[in-house]
Amino acid sequence: MIHSIENDFIKVQVKEFGAELCSIQKKNDTVEYLWQADKNYWNRHSPILFPIVGKLLDDEYIYNNKTYKMTQHGFARDQLFKLHSKKDDEIVFSLNETTETLKIYPFKFELLISYRLLKNTLEIGYKVVNHTLDKMFFSIGAHPAFNWPLSNQEDKENYYLEFTDTKELERLPLTPLGISSNKEIISLVNNRLSLNETMFIDDALVIENLNNKSIVLKSTENKRKIEVSFENFPFVGIWSKPQGSPFVCIEPWCGIADGIEHDKNFEDKKGIITLEKDGIFQSNYQISIE
Repeated sequence: MIHSIENDFIKVQVKEFGAELCSIQKKNDTVEYLWQADKNYWNRHSPILFPIVGKLLDDEYIYNNKTYKMTQHGFARDQLFKLHSKKDDEIVFSLNETTETLKIYPFKFELLISYRLLKNTLEIGYKVVNHTLDKMFFSIGAHPAFNWPLSNQEDKENYYLEFTDTKELERLPLTPLGISSNKEIISLVNNRLSLNETMFIDDALVIENLNNKSIVLKSTENKRKIEVSFENFPFVGIWSKPQGSPFVCIEPWCGIADGIEHDKNFEDKKGIITLEKDGIFQSNYQISIE
Protein backbone atom coordinates (compact mmCIF):
# COMPACT_ATOMS: atom_id res chain seq x y z
CA MET A 1 0.00 0.00 0.00
CA ILE A 2 1.17 3.53 -0.81
CA HIS A 3 0.52 6.47 1.53
CA SER A 4 0.62 10.18 0.70
CA ILE A 5 1.46 13.23 2.79
CA GLU A 6 1.56 16.86 1.69
CA ASN A 7 1.71 20.47 2.77
CA ASP A 8 1.39 23.76 0.87
CA PHE A 9 4.74 23.22 -0.87
CA ILE A 10 5.38 19.54 -1.65
CA LYS A 11 3.71 16.15 -1.75
CA VAL A 12 5.32 12.81 -0.98
CA GLN A 13 4.42 9.15 -1.38
CA VAL A 14 5.75 6.25 0.71
CA LYS A 15 5.22 2.50 0.43
CA GLU A 16 4.46 0.26 3.40
CA PHE A 17 6.77 -2.34 1.83
CA GLY A 18 10.24 -1.35 2.98
CA ALA A 19 8.84 1.97 4.30
CA GLU A 20 10.28 3.18 1.01
CA LEU A 21 9.95 6.73 -0.23
CA CYS A 22 8.68 6.55 -3.82
CA SER A 23 7.75 10.09 -4.94
CA ILE A 24 8.65 13.73 -4.26
CA GLN A 25 6.93 16.51 -6.19
CA LYS A 26 6.29 20.21 -5.75
CA LYS A 27 2.62 21.18 -5.47
CA ASN A 28 2.87 23.68 -8.34
CA ASP A 29 4.94 21.49 -10.67
CA THR A 30 4.66 18.11 -12.42
CA VAL A 31 8.37 17.31 -12.19
CA GLU A 32 9.15 14.07 -10.35
CA TYR A 33 12.33 14.45 -8.32
CA LEU A 34 12.66 10.85 -7.16
CA TRP A 35 13.77 7.97 -9.39
CA GLN A 36 10.79 5.81 -10.41
CA ALA A 37 12.39 2.37 -10.09
CA ASP A 38 12.63 1.29 -13.73
CA LYS A 39 13.64 -2.38 -13.57
CA ASN A 40 15.70 -1.96 -16.73
CA TYR A 41 18.20 0.00 -14.63
CA TRP A 42 17.44 -0.34 -10.90
CA ASN A 43 14.09 -1.37 -9.45
CA ARG A 44 14.20 0.59 -6.18
CA HIS A 45 13.49 4.22 -5.23
CA SER A 46 14.99 4.86 -1.80
CA PRO A 47 15.54 1.69 0.25
CA ILE A 48 16.23 1.65 3.98
CA LEU A 49 19.61 0.06 4.77
CA PHE A 50 19.41 -1.90 8.04
CA PRO A 51 20.96 -3.57 9.99
CA ILE A 52 24.00 -3.27 7.73
CA VAL A 53 25.15 -0.80 5.11
CA GLY A 54 26.91 -2.21 2.09
CA LYS A 55 28.26 -5.71 1.68
CA LEU A 56 29.76 -8.10 4.22
CA LEU A 57 32.84 -10.12 3.32
CA ASP A 58 31.47 -13.39 1.88
CA ASP A 59 27.99 -12.15 2.91
CA GLU A 60 28.63 -13.23 6.50
CA TYR A 61 29.56 -11.93 9.94
CA ILE A 62 30.54 -13.41 13.30
CA TYR A 63 28.77 -12.66 16.58
CA ASN A 64 29.35 -14.58 19.83
CA ASN A 65 31.46 -17.10 17.92
CA LYS A 66 28.59 -17.93 15.57
CA THR A 67 28.56 -17.17 11.85
CA TYR A 68 25.48 -15.53 10.32
CA LYS A 69 24.65 -14.94 6.67
CA MET A 70 23.24 -11.64 5.43
CA THR A 71 23.07 -10.11 1.98
CA GLN A 72 24.01 -6.57 0.97
CA HIS A 73 22.31 -3.69 2.83
CA GLY A 74 20.40 -6.00 5.18
CA PHE A 75 16.76 -7.08 5.29
CA ALA A 76 14.68 -4.01 6.22
CA ARG A 77 14.22 -2.92 2.62
CA ASP A 78 12.42 -6.20 1.88
CA GLN A 79 10.11 -6.23 4.90
CA LEU A 80 6.51 -5.07 5.21
CA PHE A 81 6.43 -2.26 7.75
CA LYS A 82 3.42 -1.39 9.89
CA LEU A 83 1.76 2.01 9.72
CA HIS A 84 2.58 3.48 13.14
CA SER A 85 0.95 6.92 12.84
CA LYS A 86 -0.14 9.38 10.18
CA LYS A 87 -0.98 13.09 9.90
CA ASP A 88 -1.51 15.25 6.82
CA ASP A 89 2.19 16.18 6.71
CA GLU A 90 3.85 13.35 8.66
CA ILE A 91 3.86 9.55 8.58
CA VAL A 92 5.70 6.95 10.67
CA PHE A 93 6.29 3.25 9.97
CA SER A 94 7.57 0.55 12.33
CA LEU A 95 9.34 -2.79 12.03
CA ASN A 96 10.14 -5.38 14.70
CA GLU A 97 12.18 -8.55 14.66
CA THR A 98 10.55 -11.74 13.45
CA THR A 99 11.33 -15.41 13.72
CA GLU A 100 12.97 -15.19 10.30
CA THR A 101 15.09 -12.10 11.04
CA LEU A 102 16.35 -13.62 14.29
CA LYS A 103 17.90 -16.44 12.25
CA ILE A 104 20.20 -14.00 10.48
CA TYR A 105 20.30 -11.14 13.02
CA PRO A 106 20.04 -12.27 16.67
CA PHE A 107 18.72 -9.02 18.13
CA LYS A 108 15.25 -7.88 19.17
CA PHE A 109 14.51 -4.34 18.07
CA GLU A 110 12.00 -1.75 16.97
CA LEU A 111 12.84 0.32 13.89
CA LEU A 112 10.80 3.48 13.30
CA ILE A 113 11.03 5.38 10.00
CA SER A 114 9.39 8.81 9.89
CA TYR A 115 8.70 11.23 7.04
CA ARG A 116 7.84 14.82 7.98
CA LEU A 117 7.27 17.85 5.74
CA LEU A 118 8.66 21.25 6.67
CA LYS A 119 7.85 23.75 3.90
CA ASN A 120 9.89 22.58 0.89
CA THR A 121 11.86 20.03 2.94
CA LEU A 122 11.24 16.37 3.64
CA GLU A 123 12.85 15.20 6.89
CA ILE A 124 13.45 11.46 7.16
CA GLY A 125 13.98 10.19 10.68
CA TYR A 126 15.45 6.92 11.95
CA LYS A 127 14.81 5.57 15.45
CA VAL A 128 16.16 2.24 16.67
CA VAL A 129 15.18 0.78 20.06
CA ASN A 130 17.14 -2.16 21.51
CA HIS A 131 14.81 -4.76 23.05
CA THR A 132 17.60 -7.33 23.41
CA LEU A 133 18.83 -8.29 26.89
CA ASP A 134 22.36 -7.31 25.88
CA LYS A 135 24.08 -4.82 23.61
CA MET A 136 22.86 -4.51 20.04
CA PHE A 137 25.08 -3.82 17.03
CA PHE A 138 23.84 -2.33 13.77
CA SER A 139 24.38 0.12 10.94
CA ILE A 140 21.71 2.16 9.21
CA GLY A 141 21.63 4.26 6.09
CA ALA A 142 19.65 5.89 3.32
CA HIS A 143 19.70 5.23 -0.43
CA PRO A 144 17.53 7.89 -2.16
CA ALA A 145 17.82 7.99 -5.94
CA PHE A 146 17.03 11.17 -7.86
CA ASN A 147 16.17 11.56 -11.50
CA TRP A 148 19.24 12.54 -13.52
CA PRO A 149 18.31 14.50 -15.53
CA LEU A 150 15.07 15.88 -14.08
CA SER A 151 13.72 16.39 -17.58
CA ASN A 152 14.13 14.34 -20.77
CA GLN A 153 15.01 17.55 -22.59
CA GLU A 154 18.12 18.07 -20.47
CA ASP A 155 21.67 16.82 -20.89
CA LYS A 156 23.03 14.65 -18.06
CA GLU A 157 26.50 16.06 -18.57
CA ASN A 158 25.32 19.49 -17.39
CA TYR A 159 24.57 18.17 -13.90
CA TYR A 160 26.91 18.48 -10.96
CA LEU A 161 27.08 18.07 -7.19
CA GLU A 162 27.80 21.20 -5.19
CA PHE A 163 29.47 21.06 -1.77
CA THR A 164 29.99 23.79 0.83
CA ASP A 165 33.50 25.17 1.41
CA THR A 166 35.02 21.91 0.19
CA LYS A 167 38.09 21.63 -2.01
CA GLU A 168 38.47 17.86 -2.08
CA LEU A 169 36.76 14.60 -1.12
CA GLU A 170 38.30 11.59 0.64
CA ARG A 171 37.11 8.48 -1.15
CA LEU A 172 37.36 4.99 0.33
CA PRO A 173 37.68 2.77 -2.78
CA LEU A 174 35.26 -0.15 -3.17
CA THR A 175 36.92 -3.29 -4.47
CA PRO A 176 35.58 -6.83 -5.07
CA LEU A 177 37.37 -7.80 -1.83
CA GLY A 178 35.87 -5.02 0.31
CA ILE A 179 36.61 -1.38 1.05
CA SER A 180 40.24 -0.31 0.81
CA SER A 181 41.74 1.94 3.47
CA ASN A 182 43.97 3.54 0.81
CA LYS A 183 42.01 6.74 0.40
CA GLU A 184 41.78 8.50 -2.94
CA ILE A 185 41.56 12.28 -3.12
CA ILE A 186 38.98 13.73 -5.51
CA SER A 187 39.61 17.39 -6.25
CA LEU A 188 36.67 19.75 -6.68
CA VAL A 189 36.45 22.84 -8.87
CA ASN A 190 34.68 25.73 -7.15
CA ASN A 191 33.11 23.26 -4.68
CA ARG A 192 31.66 21.29 -7.61
CA LEU A 193 31.90 17.69 -8.73
CA SER A 194 30.75 17.32 -12.32
CA LEU A 195 28.66 14.20 -12.90
CA ASN A 196 29.36 11.72 -15.65
CA GLU A 197 28.70 8.03 -16.12
CA THR A 198 32.35 6.97 -16.15
CA MET A 199 32.83 8.05 -12.52
CA PHE A 200 30.77 5.03 -11.37
CA ILE A 201 32.67 2.34 -13.29
CA ASP A 202 34.35 1.30 -10.02
CA ASP A 203 31.06 1.40 -8.08
CA ALA A 204 29.98 4.06 -5.58
CA LEU A 205 32.04 6.96 -4.31
CA VAL A 206 32.26 6.28 -0.57
CA ILE A 207 33.13 9.54 1.14
CA GLU A 208 34.46 9.93 4.66
CA ASN A 209 35.37 13.02 6.71
CA LEU A 210 33.12 15.45 4.85
CA ASN A 211 33.11 18.55 7.06
CA ASN A 212 30.04 20.27 5.62
CA LYS A 213 27.39 17.59 5.32
CA SER A 214 25.21 19.01 2.60
CA ILE A 215 25.23 18.05 -1.08
CA VAL A 216 23.20 19.82 -3.76
CA LEU A 217 22.29 18.29 -7.12
CA LYS A 218 22.15 21.03 -9.76
CA SER A 219 22.23 21.63 -13.50
CA THR A 220 23.67 24.50 -15.49
CA GLU A 221 20.52 24.40 -17.63
CA ASN A 222 17.87 25.32 -15.04
CA LYS A 223 17.33 26.62 -11.50
CA ARG A 224 15.97 23.40 -9.99
CA LYS A 225 17.99 21.85 -7.22
CA ILE A 226 17.86 19.00 -4.72
CA GLU A 227 19.73 19.41 -1.45
CA VAL A 228 20.49 16.47 0.84
CA SER A 229 21.63 17.42 4.36
CA PHE A 230 22.91 14.74 6.76
CA GLU A 231 24.58 16.26 9.80
CA ASN A 232 24.67 13.11 11.95
CA PHE A 233 25.88 10.67 9.32
CA PRO A 234 29.66 9.98 9.22
CA PHE A 235 29.68 8.59 5.66
CA VAL A 236 27.95 9.34 2.38
CA GLY A 237 27.76 7.30 -0.80
CA ILE A 238 27.29 8.70 -4.30
CA TRP A 239 26.22 6.07 -6.81
CA SER A 240 24.67 5.27 -10.14
CA LYS A 241 24.99 2.42 -12.58
CA PRO A 242 27.49 3.25 -15.32
CA GLN A 243 25.34 1.97 -18.21
CA GLY A 244 23.44 5.16 -18.95
CA SER A 245 21.21 4.93 -15.89
CA PRO A 246 19.07 8.09 -15.55
CA PHE A 247 19.43 8.45 -11.78
CA VAL A 248 21.99 9.36 -9.15
CA CYS A 249 21.92 8.43 -5.47
CA ILE A 250 23.10 10.58 -2.57
CA GLU A 251 23.24 8.20 0.39
CA PRO A 252 23.81 9.28 4.03
CA TRP A 253 25.22 6.34 5.98
CA CYS A 254 25.88 5.39 9.60
CA GLY A 255 28.17 2.52 8.64
CA ILE A 256 29.85 1.16 5.52
CA ALA A 257 30.72 -2.12 3.81
CA ASP A 258 33.37 -4.40 5.29
CA GLY A 259 36.97 -3.42 4.84
CA ILE A 260 39.38 -5.72 3.02
CA GLU A 261 41.19 -6.65 6.25
CA HIS A 262 38.10 -7.00 8.47
CA ASP A 263 37.99 -10.15 10.63
CA LYS A 264 34.18 -10.46 10.21
CA ASN A 265 33.51 -9.87 13.93
CA PHE A 266 30.33 -7.80 13.91
CA GLU A 267 31.13 -5.62 16.92
CA ASP A 268 34.51 -4.65 15.40
CA LYS A 269 33.06 -3.57 12.06
CA LYS A 270 33.98 -0.02 10.99
CA GLY A 271 31.11 2.38 11.54
CA ILE A 272 29.08 -0.10 13.62
CA ILE A 273 26.73 1.43 16.20
CA THR A 274 26.58 -0.06 19.70
CA LEU A 275 23.29 0.30 21.53
CA GLU A 276 22.97 -0.68 25.17
CA LYS A 277 20.01 -2.69 26.52
CA ASP A 278 16.83 -0.55 26.22
CA GLY A 279 18.92 2.08 24.44
CA ILE A 280 17.55 4.37 21.74
CA PHE A 281 19.35 5.62 18.62
CA GLN A 282 17.94 8.54 16.63
CA SER A 283 19.13 10.35 13.54
CA ASN A 284 17.62 12.18 10.59
CA TYR A 285 18.47 13.72 7.26
CA GLN A 286 16.68 16.19 4.98
CA ILE A 287 15.81 16.42 1.30
CA SER A 288 14.94 19.93 0.10
CA ILE A 289 13.71 20.74 -3.39
CA GLU A 290 13.62 24.15 -5.07
